[in-house]
Amino acid sequence: MDDDDEDSTDIGNDEDSPPVPVPVPDTVQVDSSPMYRVEKKLGKGSFGQVYVGRRMSATGPGAVEVALKFEHKTSKGCHYGPPYEWEVYNAVGGIHGIPRVHYKGRQGDYFVMVMDMLGPSLLDVWNTITSHRMPSKMVSCIAIESISILEKMHSKGYVHGDVKPENFLLGTPGTPEEKKLFLVDLGLATKWKESATGQHVEYDQQPDGFRGTVRYASVHAHLGRTGSRRDDLESLAYTLVFLLRGRLPWQGYLDKILVCKQKMATSSKSLCCFCPKPFKEFVDYVVNLKFDEEPNYAKCVSFFDSVVGPNPDARPINTDGAQKLVHQVGQKRGRLLIEEEADEQPKKMIRMGKPATQWISVYNSRQPMKQRYSYNVSDSRLAQHIQKGYDDGLFISCITSCSNLWAIIMDAGTGFTSQVYELTPHFLHKEWIMEQWESGYCITALAGANNGSSVVVMSKGTTYTQQCYKVSDTFPYKWINKKWEDGFYVTSMATAGSR
Repeated sequence: MDDDDEDSTDIGNDEDSPPVPVPVPDTVQVDSSPMYRVEKKLGKGSFGQVYVGRRMSATGPGAVEVALKFEHKTSKGCHYGPPYEWEVYNAVGGIHGIPRVHYKGRQGDYFVMVMDMLGPSLLDVWNTITSHRMPSKMVSCIAIESISILEKMHSKGYVHGDVKPENFLLGTPGTPEEKKLFLVDLGLATKWKESATGQHVEYDQQPDGFRGTVRYASVHAHLGRTGSRRDDLESLAYTLVFLLRGRLPWQGYLDKILVCKQKMATSSKSLCCFCPKPFKEFVDYVVNLKFDEEPNYAKCVSFFDSVVGPNPDARPINTDGAQKLVHQVGQKRGRLLIEEEADEQPKKMIRMGKPATQWISVYNSRQPMKQRYSYNVSDSRLAQHIQKGYDDGLFISCITSCSNLWAIIMDAGTGFTSQVYELTPHFLHKEWIMEQWESGYCITALAGANNGSSVVVMSKGTTYTQQCYKVSDTFPYKWINKKWEDGFYVTSMATAGSR
């Protein structure tokens, strides 16, 4: 993404910056929800912000206290309507470890979700510990339950895409759910499985397409590879080591490329130094998963079986979600059902923390483009957008206007060799057009705005040998018929104001 005011990407989305979001409303009522008073801010997610909502009526349906997630209509996830996160919640709603969404709808400039109120995040809990090191038994319980939650989310065809301590929350303190673990913030979730075919999505790589949180992202995410189930588990591995050791080897690096290199250079032995053996076993397993490989979640849980102990009631974190992965084989203790892997060949360890001969891919972060569009462009920003296209070897092929804002298509395949344009407060500046004709330019695009202003684009390298134009207050059908008889064709047309 360019570091300017526009929301722009290399695949064709340049847009003027949205207005500063208005404050969230004082009260909220969406869908058929009760009226809630908006109270203190709880935090901010990938795309939205979360507040406490308190039911204003003393009696009636709905929880007294809820979490209200607000996402402004101009947010990146709302360009085509309701937030993308709503689609994910619709797909994974009701599974273990995902908070319930009770109501959702739009109020004013905001899309609002009314959700279960939860307790502190794992990062909040970690911060209350003086040593900043959680006990191994607690982290092992977190591992078991997190693996279970991810398995259930993956079974719905989605990967979370941003697994980290901040996105795991405990239940509300003082309630029966205070020891339960929940995974929140689904704004970066993506599909690993095609809905229509049930097949795994195809592998792709966009080196400048990083998504996630640098500290916990998988190496594959750093390299711009399509997200799959292995990435959630690798991010979980880094999360667990952070909670247990209090620090990751790459903390403090400001450049995400350096972070990626450090992750690749850090062996599991070094990463899990002073950690119980199960953590190294888990890291070794997840970093060696293939792109489309189905993780053996039961095996992952089994690594921590010896640490958490046999009595679920004595565990600091509720691990009920892992029960489907548990097979009771005796009265003394439960053991995990692990799929038979007798016919599996030993895997080659692909991340040993040692230098190796590798292919190095060199790429340009702004790949050559065949076409780009920009829309909602104001008069003051038009020149900047067009110049950006010229710098990338593109020429204007089409331009139009709506509500006095411009939309432009710039193309690498026009065949033009040179181009000029003029933005004028009047509809078609005759003197300027005549000047450009004399210099060998021809009109290739034009547009008018409601306020009467216009843009004329003239280019060299066209197939035109002669041009003429007419400005009229009514549609000039007689003039067009006459020009057709003379061998001319209509190539551009526009309106501005009443003309």
